[in-house]
Amino acid sequence: MTAATALPGEESVSLRSWVAVIGGVVGCFMAGMNVHVTNASLPDVRGSLGATFEEGSWITTAYLVAEIIVIPLAAWLAAVFTVRRVLMVGAAGFVIFSMACSIAPNINAMILARTLQGAFGGVLIPLSFQLIVTELPSSKHPFGMALFAIANNVAQAAGPSLGGWLTDAYSWRAIFYLQVPPGLLLLAAIGWSIRPEPMALEKFRKGDWGGIIAMALGLSALQIMLEEGGRKDWFSSSFIIEASLVAAVGLVAFVVIELRRKEPFLNLRLLSSYNFGLASLMQFTFGAVVFGVVFLIPNYFSDVHGYNARQIGLTMIPYGIVQFIMSFATPPLMRRTSVRTAIVLGFVIMAVGCLMNIHLDANAASNVIVPSLIVRGIGQSLIVVALSVMAVEGLERAELGSAAGVFSMVRNVGGAIGIAVASQFIVTRERLHALHIAESVSPFAEATQVRVVELVRMLAKVPVDSATALYGSGLALERQQAFAMLDRIIHREALLLAYSDAFLVAGVAMLGCAAGSLLLRGRKASPSSVKQ
Repeated sequence: MTAATALPGEESVSLRSWVAVIGGVVGCFMAGMNVHVTNASLPDVRGSLGATFEEGSWITTAYLVAEIIVIPLAAWLAAVFTVRRVLMVGAAGFVIFSMACSIAPNINAMILARTLQGAFGGVLIPLSFQLIVTELPSSKHPFGMALFAIANNVAQAAGPSLGGWLTDAYSWRAIFYLQVPPGLLLLAAIGWSIRPEPMALEKFRKGDWGGIIAMALGLSALQIMLEEGGRKDWFSSSFIIEASLVAAVGLVAFVVIELRRKEPFLNLRLLSSYNFGLASLMQFTFGAVVFGVVFLIPNYFSDVHGYNARQIGLTMIPYGIVQFIMSFATPPLMRRTSVRTAIVLGFVIMAVGCLMNIHLDANAASNVIVPSLIVRGIGQSLIVVALSVMAVEGLERAELGSAAGVFSMVRNVGGAIGIAVASQFIVTRERLHALHIAESVSPFAEATQVRVVELVRMLAKVPVDSATALYGSGLALERQQAFAMLDRIIHREALLLAYSDAFLVAGVAMLGCAAGSLLLRGRKASPSSVKQ
């Protein structure tokens, strides 16, 4: 290998290692963007394929179920078949099934293609993390994690933005071709930079199949329960009850098997490591808040302000730009202060960004949401870079594969729970606020009657007295329309209050993580020290 140039006193990194890391980051970006790229386009996809709302929801659910199963398996698959083979097969399969999604003739074909796309793409994110911590020396981990942060964070903004633009400009089918260029780039980078190695098929024969099956059943049932729970009224549905039982039994069996087995496919004992365990707990909460907020923003713009897919996409662009810039600014900040300081600061800034949206009103559109997105983007970049560095500090090199799998898994599980909770939270709080508002909007209340009179006059387009507006038989239709408008106003106000409550909860959760970050143990000026 040809060593890359390095400053005096710094560890040199070969060109092949840099190409491998950057290739992995491209794969991470590709997989991360694909989770969100269909969000703004789902109505168009459902309409084109003749699918119901429930069937259309499986376009996202199928992908997430497959991905969440494969992510924890990635490190074990790499140990058996080598990182090079797993990444190349994953990238090739991801590209093939992306194109299959674009030509899907019906909803069943689309769901199958998305499932396989998620399965092949599931290896890309954890193996990108693994390449950073194994190919780069500890002194380069902050910069590597900055690249990882860009891939993860910018993908969240780029997905809805590009998906909405392509859907409006061309067709929803065009969004799946976005994966082809980066997929080919990843194949070329990994094929050149990582040398072929022999497979360890004996590990496959001696595989932890009990743990793998229990994990697959538990995580897939959990994901399905979370995705479908709101649509099926949760535990009033026998399907959700059965899914929750399978999830509980599967996940408990998975944990027991992994802790008792001498050579588990995923080393859950790493969670007993102080920094890694605490960082994983914060990663879980962080994933829930980030995925939940990214889910809420497009829905807020659509439900409250009537934005279309393109308008929603445009609002996310500043969010992506600020994270791109901050990801590179974070490593120097960590060198000047400490990793723990960057984490605490990141959570505090994230909390501020969420709390900026706790007093939403009818005028709070992009003028209010976009500034808060920018603030959250700053904090999010600090957290992704610094928390990842802190998590692996002090771990043995042999433990890094499992660490990457566990760390990616807890983030995605947290994200799945965050989306489900956010969705149900908005529905529940909107109903509650609507009831409270309706209690004071009685037809006999003076304020209500004044408002009805104003609306009737506006609809009738003629001057009428109050008595005629309220009781005149000739204005019955206008009066009915006025009460319908009043009902819509009530529900809009209730919805605004529900979203405000959701941002309040997210902000409090981030403040809790900021307090927990003070318990992390780190060293100043040395962001990472992974034992070689």
